Amino acid sequence: MHRFRFFKNFYVATSVGLLVWILFFELNSVPTQVGNWWKLQQLKREKEYYQDQIETLKKEEAITLSSDKLREKYAREKYFMKKPTEDVFVIVNEQNEPLEK
Repeated sequence: MHRFRFFKNFYVATSVGLLVWILFFELNSVPTQVGNWWKLQQLKREKEYYQDQIETLKKEEAITLSSDKLREKYAREKYFMKKPTEDVFVIVNEQNEPLEK
């Protein structure tokens, strides 16, 4: 009778050991899967943010390219472009960066 009890405990111990090995030490372990899930959620948030930025830029581009005056204003403000007879003064802060970006 003692003999069957040993095998019963042996199988339980082997099963528990195998389960622990699969859960924590295998290539696709539970901690790895949880880490991958969190990274996936972060990447989805980043994707949504960048898609919103793309939509905003497309709207801005459509508005800017609709007329010559708006295109000229955009070029002057964003890229500091000027006419050949003009002088452009850029106001900078203490770090020597333009105040308006």
